Amino acid sequence: MKKLFSVALLLALGISAFAQETQESAQAPKEKEKEVKKGWSFGVLPTATYSKDNGFQAGAFGDVYYYGDGSTYPDPLHKISWEGSYFTNSHRMRFYLAYDSKYLIPNMRVNASVTYVGDPLYTFWGFNGPASVQDYTLWSNRDLVTVPAADGTQNNVNYYGMSRDMLRVLANFQGQIIPHLNWAAGINFWYWKLGNMRDNGVKNKETGNKDYYGLDVTLFNRYKELGAIKPGEAEGGMSLELNAGLVFDTRDIEAAPNKGIWAEAYLNGAPYAGNPANGYYSPYLKACVYFRHYVSIPIPIPAGNPVFAYRLAWQQTIAGETPFYMIQNVPLLVQRNMISEGFGSSNTIRGMRENRVLAEGLAWANLELRVKLVSFKLFNQYFYVALNPFFDAGIITKGYRTNILQGVVNDEALKTAYEYDAYRNFLVEKKPKEVAAYDAVHNADYNGTIYDASNIHKLIYSAGGGLKLAMNQNFIISAELAKCFTPGLDAGLWIGIGINYQF
Repeated sequence: MKKLFSVALLLALGISAFAQETQESAQAPKEKEKEVKKGWSFGVLPTATYSKDNGFQAGAFGDVYYYGDGSTYPDPLHKISWEGSYFTNSHRMRFYLAYDSKYLIPNMRVNASVTYVGDPLYTFWGFNGPASVQDYTLWSNRDLVTVPAADGTQNNVNYYGMSRDMLRVLANFQGQIIPHLNWAAGINFWYWKLGNMRDNGVKNKETGNKDYYGLDVTLFNRYKELGAIKPGEAEGGMSLELNAGLVFDTRDIEAAPNKGIWAEAYLNGAPYAGNPANGYYSPYLKACVYFRHYVSIPIPIPAGNPVFAYRLAWQQTIAGETPFYMIQNVPLLVQRNMISEGFGSSNTIRGMRENRVLAEGLAWANLELRVKLVSFKLFNQYFYVALNPFFDAGIITKGYRTNILQGVVNDEALKTAYEYDAYRNFLVEKKPKEVAAYDAVHNADYNGTIYDASNIHKLIYSAGGGLKLAMNQNFIISAELAKCFTPGLDAGLWIGIGINYQF
């Protein structure tokens, strides 16, 4: 909420300043000042946001820009991004430091970063998106639902909970072949640690004691029992990724282009991916293609012409098999956000929970209209405010471990053994009169299985809109609302608050 307050305050001050400048211009016309920024520029905000996935976020993030004599503006000579934050519900901790420059090495772009994310209550929704049958209304992340355990005690169930810690170090490089066409290459090192939830407990208001989650009743453990998560990868592992390909770029401004094309085609693979502690080894190779186009619409708005922007994207494993702990990764040559992961949240299709769709092959499209409402100068900084209504859509092009999960559908014994709705089973046994009312409120179509292969290639689509506040055309605060319209994937009214346009 603090970030929203900060945005509102800057917007109010900016509109006031804009009105004053407009009045002064009317009284004494003068030549419009050319927008140029020199030297250092800092953008810092509190990360006081809220999301359904992780709760309230506390901390700070920002960008540091160096423009030198201003000859490269609006592109900076050097950019440093950073964040340190903590999330109240998931207890997630994030630390991030990144550097990006096209001028550190002549005729070469350097993009490097170090990221650590600790998730004691990470959410795992299953594989292959719509095929993973789930009941958001009861089993939404971090809800405490008391159900009887095998020994007669009571368990608080967070069915989609597990723990995940990640360390990533990357360095990517680009060099010019001919104007607008670059070669690209990079190296990324990942380290993952996975396991059951690390639960600090929730205070029981009635007893004063802490309630803890039952670690056995989780989808993570059910997948391990099925073999969908293999023993060698269940505790995590490492991945040393290499990438190489081509980049075509005619954008006029990188952070928020008014016109141009930005296209990438490259291979991303890990000659080594596994866990040396137990001998697990699973190399893989992915093909990645991204096409982004920015079209200026000639409608005279004082703050700037509207821009129609769209992205067409495809990534797919073409050799080997991606380890479980890497399946959510969306490889990118230039990181626009701290984490770039699978369908859901703010990176691909908005309106779903983060990493709701995990598969070996994904294709998606994002379309949005970017309309600058007003621009102004405040505190010697250049600002503009913009709206961006959008539409997102995608589909799974290659499933992940479908043969193993198909067994849940084909085997009636497995269907019973791997039911996940423990609370409904409790009602059937102890309170049968309440089952109909429960089904009416929750998922009445639930058939007792965690997987339905017939849904795997369903079209996933969502729509929404956003508000942007940009400083010096580079530091962009983003607030977006979206709703997913694909049955079984809707997360209600999704809210995303962060930085940058999505692409």
